[in-house]
Amino acid sequence: MERTYISQTVDKIGQLVRLKGYINTVRDHGKITFIDLRDKTGVLQCVGTDLKIQLRGEDVVEIEGAVKSRPEKMVNEKLPTGKVELAIVKLTVIEKADELPFDLGGNDLNVSLPVLLDYRSLTLRHPKSQAIFKVQNQVVKTFRDYLSSQGFVEFNAPTIVPVATEGGANVFPIKYFEHDCYLAQSPQLYKQIMVGVFERVFSVARAYRAEPSVTTRHICEYVSLDAEMGFIDSWTEVMDVLENLFKKVFADIDLNCKDELALFDQTVPRVENLIPRIKMREAQQIIFERTGVDHRAEKDLEPEDEREICRWAAETKGSELVFVTHYPTAKRAFYTMPDPADPEFSLSFDLLGRGLEWVSGSQRINNHKELVKAVELRGNNVKDFELYLQAFKYGMPPEGGFALGAERITMQILGLENIREATLFPRDMERVDIKLSSLKTQKNAKKIPLKKTP
Repeated sequence: MERTYISQTVDKIGQLVRLKGYINTVRDHGKITFIDLRDKTGVLQCVGTDLKIQLRGEDVVEIEGAVKSRPEKMVNEKLPTGKVELAIVKLTVIEKADELPFDLGGNDLNVSLPVLLDYRSLTLRHPKSQAIFKVQNQVVKTFRDYLSSQGFVEFNAPTIVPVATEGGANVFPIKYFEHDCYLAQSPQLYKQIMVGVFERVFSVARAYRAEPSVTTRHICEYVSLDAEMGFIDSWTEVMDVLENLFKKVFADIDLNCKDELALFDQTVPRVENLIPRIKMREAQQIIFERTGVDHRAEKDLEPEDEREICRWAAETKGSELVFVTHYPTAKRAFYTMPDPADPEFSLSFDLLGRGLEWVSGSQRINNHKELVKAVELRGNNVKDFELYLQAFKYGMPPEGGFALGAERITMQILGLENIREATLFPRDMERVDIKLSSLKTQKNAKKIPLKKTP
């Protein structure tokens, strides 16, 4: 008998099937035992009589039995399989699980964030954790599918690089044989090179930022979704592609992840028409008029400014997303194109959503001499960017692009409190799988000599 997945049982009433999965919960009522069995497709109630096997949550089992309709009063409308159940004929334990450190069978996973991460291999099995990464999978899938449909070519960017992509101290140096290298802050330089090859490119890459703080929205390793496009007539074309991309992302999530959204009581972000576009100075003026907070001379938006301008967009434009453009050139990466009409500000943008930055992008400097000058003005060594600059030395069309973090997008769509919840295996200042303080304690313990038994 071939394996049947739980989601398929609704179409197999009256048939004998063989299921495989994990014990989600066990309710023993003496002669009758109710088991909620879980596999990758869902949960099904299984009913057994006179079971002689002691079971606990997460035991791996195989169950053979007959699919039956549940009595009308016992139908569970909250489950896709709530109208059927399995009458157990045979139950085989494939592998026993140790006693669980916390309840994994409830609708919510009521543990603290440290516990959530300390037991990551276990907590990822919970339906709400699974839902997070199903949504994230859809974000990445749509990113790939949509850009491919628009003539973009995917490439794989390296993560070991000879120079910090955007300069600064927030990089992880590594020893590469006898040379000093870094973990890539982004695939930025490589995707610009690839514009000279395929004109339109994208990458799903690991990126590393040595963020010297622990916040709810930053991690040290994340999945960067990058796109770059050449032969643009205007830098606004980059925003046009990004806007259409997100509308497709939201449509696909709404279509394919309804159950996952419902688990978090969320809907996809609202965009009634076009995503509004305003300059940074205009945003600061709006914030001043709405709140009296005067940040009109500041060179960037504060976190509360981002939240306020998102509230403005939602209230006045019917959009939970808003483009903020024309950030000061000096505050953007060296490759960012200054606005010819006012070079103090750049042809750059951030896409903000639900109070937080989602995406950064810009038109890039594509003239070789201007780019060399920009590298030097930021105090960088031109020789460090030799391969990158080579692409522009031999001709590069007007181009621009953007980058978004898969984890942050997921966090904002589902209304999560901490980006670590949307990261499979988070890396931050305090954790690489386990708490670094715990690792240090373990290493120190190994150094303590054992006393010989007399």
